[in-house]
Amino acid sequence: MSDSTSHPVPLSRDAEIPGVGRVCRLGLATRGNTHLTADDVLRAIDRGINYLNWCGHPDGMRDAIRRLGEGRRDVCIAVQLEARTAVAARSELAAFLDELQTDFLDVVTCYHVEHPDEWAEIAGPGGAAEALEEARRAGTVRAIGLTSHQRPVAALAAESGRLDLLMIRYNAAHRRAEQEIFPITTARAMPVIAFTCLRWGALLRPTPDDPPGYQVPAAPEWYRYVLSHPAVSVALAAPNGAAELDEDLTLLDDWRGLSAAEREAMERHGARVRAHAGQFP
Repeated sequence: MSDSTSHPVPLSRDAEIPGVGRVCRLGLATRGNTHLTADDVLRAIDRGINYLNWCGHPDGMRDAIRRLGEGRRDVCIAVQLEARTAVAARSELAAFLDELQTDFLDVVTCYHVEHPDEWAEIAGPGGAAEALEEARRAGTVRAIGLTSHQRPVAALAAESGRLDLLMIRYNAAHRRAEQEIFPITTARAMPVIAFTCLRWGALLRPTPDDPPGYQVPAAPEWYRYVLSHPAVSVALAAPNGAAELDEDLTLLDDWRGLSAAEREAMERHGARVRAHAGQFP
């Protein structure tokens, strides 16, 4: 009899985003301090990546989006909205459309919402949600989300009925979303976009408590870990340059889940990273 813990679970390649359609579950992001050229981004799209999370700064991703032409509708473009009021949101949305030279945005998430008062302002009268919902009705925004590091705030927003998706950090060292977020999003069939999948690179490095001979998994395996959770729709990779991008894209050539044993080993390393990489919630 085979040991079921040694066999990887099936892993779906695509996920459905309401109002947007099917997207590859490995997404690509820029952060303002990463260096991808337009050709790098277009190469990723040619390989099948079609969820792009743009950081809002002039960079290679912006330039690639401008060059999409007729392929624009095959690519999901996500942006992060800093505005908290409807007036500011309308101005920021117009700037996004102009900067990216596109007629619509697939996903707009209210960015870095870290306190309940911020969400109350966004969702209240005259708040940014008013402008986003107006844009969604007009077709210039297809899906509305929220980005937060704070799980209680993310949960509050997810339960409001005002969002189409949620963007949160999740990795083998940040696992409390499994108890505090995923039950909420799963019950609502709400997509989750995961960021910080490498815990700012800490998961790629050894710790003093690693067992003898332990080999830290490479970046694609940590994205595989995140994607192996059924509550996660998209895991965002944010490679710094062509070499890291090419390494991340190898996941597309070896698209599979993790066995229970592999997942447990990665979670043990995540716990070691959490113990040694400083305090974080």
